[in-house]
Amino acid sequence: MADPANGPLPPRGATSGQTQPDAWRQLFSSYSDIVLVANSTASNVRELQAQYPAGTLFVFFNKVFKVLDQPFEGHALLVTRGQPRGAGIVYRGEVDEVLSFFDKAHFLGIMNIRLAEDEKPNTAADFHDAPTGHLDLRGHFDPLYTEGKVPTSGFAMAIWLSELRLPGRIILAGFSARRSEKWRVVSVHDWSFEQVFLRLFSRLGKIAIHGGAGSNPYQKLAERFPEIPPAEIALAASEVLSERLSNTDAEVDKLISLTNIIRAADNFLRGLKPSLLRKRKRS
Repeated sequence: MADPANGPLPPRGATSGQTQPDAWRQLFSSYSDIVLVANSTASNVRELQAQYPAGTLFVFFNKVFKVLDQPFEGHALLVTRGQPRGAGIVYRGEVDEVLSFFDKAHFLGIMNIRLAEDEKPNTAADFHDAPTGHLDLRGHFDPLYTEGKVPTSGFAMAIWLSELRLPGRIILAGFSARRSEKWRVVSVHDWSFEQVFLRLFSRLGKIAIHGGAGSNPYQKLAERFPEIPPAEIALAASEVLSERLSNTDAEVDKLISLTNIIRAADNFLRGLKPSLLRKRKRS
């Protein structure tokens, strides 16, 4: 298959042995659109695939079973993050389950990224011989990112891809940073900083946010008080929100952990209700 705008698309397994940024750039340059799909309740993969052309590459992250309920038949790439113990899907024994969601005919393979010194890369053998390439970004975000925090894989990929100046569009889907019962927002990342940065990049045209970035709630404040420079408003708002949300994230994570058993019991009892109702109707 070929994209009429950019010529032939990379073959299946094209990530195998890739390590150099220039080689990765050549691979990504073949696609008209690159959609980064976050593991979020805001990601609807079927709707996304229907809205973008055939020459679109969909980039997934780690536990794709959070957003996929059937094999994905489009052009796909899986990004796995090296951690101190290696990729999570490896040490949790989830490799086969994750890979089962990709159509081998259009699956480029795995991109194993490393962002910090204590993160361990994995081999193709660790991924059960799936095509695997590597990208070492240690130190790449150190001058930029919040001190004491580490970037999420999605944020790192979005910024790195934008720096490549690709001919195609970079689109973020589901990057809401919203907490739910199913998805935690762990405090090791600075979610507020990432959301601010991604929205700014969207307004600059470096990336696109599926569904739009939304309006700036502080714009009217700047219009009402023109004597306050917009930059000062933005800096004050981001500083306050970052501090408040970081503290809230840590406390809410504790509460979610404490209520795991209660929610599991509640879900179990809710699952029994339909069968109980059917038994009553039969009687």
